[in-house]
Amino acid sequence: MPDTSPHVDLDLRLLRYFVALAEYRTFARAAEALHLTQPSLSRQIRRLEQQMGARLLDRTPQGSRLTAAGEVLLPHAKTLLRSAERTAALTRAAAEPTHVTVGYTTNVIVTPAVRALRRRHPEAEVSTAHLPWQDVRPALLDHRVDAVVTRLPLQTAKLHVTILYDEPRVLLVPNDHRLAGRASVTLDDFADEPLIRASDPTRDAFWRIDPRPDGSRAPDGPLVEDLEDKLELIASGKALAIVPGVEGHVRPYLTTVPLRDVEPGHVVLAVRAGERSPLVTAFHALAQSLLTGPLPPVDTE
Repeated sequence: MPDTSPHVDLDLRLLRYFVALAEYRTFARAAEALHLTQPSLSRQIRRLEQQMGARLLDRTPQGSRLTAAGEVLLPHAKTLLRSAERTAALTRAAAEPTHVTVGYTTNVIVTPAVRALRRRHPEAEVSTAHLPWQDVRPALLDHRVDAVVTRLPLQTAKLHVTILYDEPRVLLVPNDHRLAGRASVTLDDFADEPLIRASDPTRDAFWRIDPRPDGSRAPDGPLVEDLEDKLELIASGKALAIVPGVEGHVRPYLTTVPLRDVEPGHVVLAVRAGERSPLVTAFHALAQSLLTGPLPPVDTE
């Protein structure tokens, strides 16, 4: 029996716009992230709705809200985009053996090692890609990136992970907090204050130090993943956060206080287990040589 269902040519670019809008929740933030104007983004979403034959988003005073149809489309759109990215990456890997993509997460510097790799291999195409922390392992396994400099904790199955350097963990507080300006603090000094939570249990336990060494539980704060939202909550005095030491200068109205008797965090290089690319091997060596602290020496060569 012939297939009589309507044929739809899905535009991946429109799906990418839709996913961004679903994640950022407002046309203004999504348009800024996509480097589009708001009217242009609105037109693209309307085109997608015409292709799908359904309304996908409703505007509200608080932002954009997915309709029932949009809720159904979102996970499938993400799957399609990941599949397309992996297909392109695998094709490039087969056709362009001189291409490597280095990923990195927020407030991690890869520039000295990337510049050195480009100098040593001028024939190679060396790209970089910023990744959300939760996308590190999927991006590696899907071949969207070939190496990632990030922080532990990290699910390491099917990956090879090398520690590059340690960095202190510090307490991030508003400038007017009672602990601001202290030379250092211990966990007991803020034992009763809520700390911002993360959705990943392992990451949450590490960054909130939960449970504490004495077995007590860290007080629950709001669940927040977006960095900007986290900083606003801390600045407003609704919660504190334990962060890498390099995040202390993100806002003028926030400050950090060193933590005593707390193990440091670790910045690592992650690659696929069994990776044999000469370019990845070369980057691995350069990362170990040049990425040795949160503020690498200025590269003047």
